[in-house]
This record gives sequence, structure tokens and C-alpha cells, in this order.
Amino acid sequence: MTRSLTILGATGSIGRSTADVVLAHRDAFRVEAVVGGRDALALAEVARRLGAKFAALADERGGEALRQALSGTGIDSGAGQTAVLEAAKREADIVLAAISGTAGLAPTHAALKPGRRIALANKESLVCAGDAFMADARRVGAEIMPVDSEHNALDQALAAGRNGDVEKAIITATGGPFRNTPREQIAKASAKEASAHPVWSMGSKINIDSATLMNKGLELIEAHHLFGLGADRLDVLVHPEAIVHGLVQWTDGAVTAGLALPDMKVPIANALRGDGRLRMDLPRLDLAAIGRLSFERPDDDRFPCLSLAKAALRAGGAMPTVLNAANEIAVGAYMAGAIGFYDISEIVERVCSTFSGRQISTLSTVAEALAIDQEARAMARRLIPAPVEAVQLR
Repeated sequence: MTRSLTILGATGSIGRSTADVVLAHRDAFRVEAVVGGRDALALAEVARRLGAKFAALADERGGEALRQALSGTGIDSGAGQTAVLEAAKREADIVLAAISGTAGLAPTHAALKPGRRIALANKESLVCAGDAFMADARRVGAEIMPVDSEHNALDQALAAGRNGDVEKAIITATGGPFRNTPREQIAKASAKEASAHPVWSMGSKINIDSATLMNKGLELIEAHHLFGLGADRLDVLVHPEAIVHGLVQWTDGAVTAGLALPDMKVPIANALRGDGRLRMDLPRLDLAAIGRLSFERPDDDRFPCLSLAKAALRAGGAMPTVLNAANEIAVGAYMAGAIGFYDISEIVERVCSTFSGRQISTLSTVAEALAIDQEARAMARRLIPAPVEAVQLR
């Protein structure tokens, strides 16, 4: 049976891998819409490759370039937030949500419809507004399927038992580019050095989150909302080989783990599957050839962002929203050269500390979450010591 698919974030790394999966199974999918950020030509190319019906560019300024690039193809197009939301709402069986950052929250939330599957790669939808987002998904009967390799591995591992029998769910981290780097050297690292991820090919912001280990902290918060597990039942292990993506430790002492080579097409194919798995022509995992898998605990002193994220998860309420907003601003400032590596965690900690005494209860709507997000961003901007381009601090 052919299923219809919309891809939010079609020009990013996840979107490109999704296109590869779809093209390997042309008879299984019909692409309804694709959404991109600012690159009109790249979006037009993917729309043509996939035979999409509609293409939407987030940046209004690229609307005419997109229209011209699609001239004669029969593919309709639009630009701006209205067009992005139109794409998200169009009829489709599956929406692959891969727009990076909080910018992906509104279109991902708009995509929630009865019976629809959201293949979720935008972790900010749950970090920023997890309670409201998941409540709305349950209310309309939308299925949330994780795409991140760690959460997809946990989703499969958790099928081996009951949630009540989970002692600990563990996600893994490669350790990033500074896994073995002394703190003094990390403090001097440039954004280019921090963006050099040792395993995965991702966007610059996500790469830097991986270097600070904030990415793992955000993934813990995401796992809490996806699987209904409290902070005391979630943990992180550093695993540089990136073969074991998630583990579930059960109350009887058994452990179920999800293993795969580090290729995002594997979890994407799993998230898009129907009654059976999609067969992918990818290299197979050969443990004998790998020979050794190593694990270590993260270093909280060198990577304080992970501890900040764990504290936000324990605090609950609006604190994960505040954490994420402050981090996005701080990472943008670091990428612009306005602050140093450890200023990221310092700014996040200062913003979270300011909000900690306000006792903000659970955010019941996405609109409430976005309001807190904007307030936290404004506070973080005031902590940036040098002027930078506004686009870096949106």
C-alpha cells in the first residue's frame, strides 16, 4: 500500500537521508509536500527528485526563486510561515518532522491530525512544549514515532517488556570532538573545532550541542516525554563507536539494546515502516570486524551542559523550555564568535537560575511554551557581551 508523506526540513541532513529511503522504495511512498529553510534551489531539487505536489520555503525572500526553479514541473510552491503551515496541514499519512530548533515546533504541532504518524526528528517540540505537545497528540489520536537514533533504538528495545519493569533507559553519546580534550584546551576551542563531529554529519548547531553534550541532555528530556520515564530512570553513557544507540535495563537484571551502524537511514526507515520493515541496501553490522565496544561515564566537569539539562528535567514545568531557549541563543553567539565555549553553559545556567524561583507550572499549551521561550531568549541575549548579527540570535 502506498502511503503519502510530507517532509518538514527536506534540505537538511535528516531530510536528505529521508529522500534516500523514499527513493529506495518508490512504490511505498507518495510525497505530498516538502519544506525547506532558506535554500530555494536545494528545495526545488528535492521536490523534483521526489515528485512532491507542493514545496514551501520558510524564508519569504526566496519565494520567487523557488517558483522559477519549479517552473514547468507542475509542483505548486509558497514561501513564508503561512506556506510552511499549509504544507504541514496537507493530507498525508506520515509527516517527517525534521526542521531544526524551536522553529520546527509550530509546523510539527500543526501536523498533528487524527490517525497520522509524526516521524519526529525535531526534539525541540518535546523539549520546549512536551507536556502540551504529547497531550494534543493523544487527544487527536496522532502517533509519535521517534527518528533520533537513540530514541528509535529505545522504542524498539522497550517493546521487549512493560514500562513498569524498566529500571533504567540509557541513551549513548559519542562524546563529541572533545571527548579526550583537557578542559583548558576546550575553553579555547573555536566554533569550527566544536562543529567537527567525529561520527555524524549534522548541522552546525546540533554539532556544537554534541560537543557540549547539551544534545544528550535535550534527548533525555525528549525521552521522558516519549516514553513516560522519570529523570531517575534515564541516563547517558559515552560510547565513541556509536554502535549501541540505546539500552533498557530491566528490573530482573536483563538488558535489551538497540544496535546499528551509525547511518540515519536506519532509524528513518524504521520510523516510516508499515506492517513490516523496509528493506534497506545498507552495510550490515559486523561485530567481529569491529572487535570492541567501549563505554564510559560523561565528565560533568568538562561538559556542564549535561548536568544543567538533567536539572531542568528534574525541575519540570517550564524549565526545559527555558534551558532550550537560552542554549539556542548562546550557541548562536558562540557560532558568531561573540562568546567562548564555556560561556554557553554559563549563560544557560544564569537564565535558568533567574527562572527557577518563579515556580512556573506545567505549560498546558504550545502558545504558553512559546511565550516562555521568547522571554528566556530575550534574557539570554542581554547576557551576550558583544553585538552579533541578529540572524544568529533569533
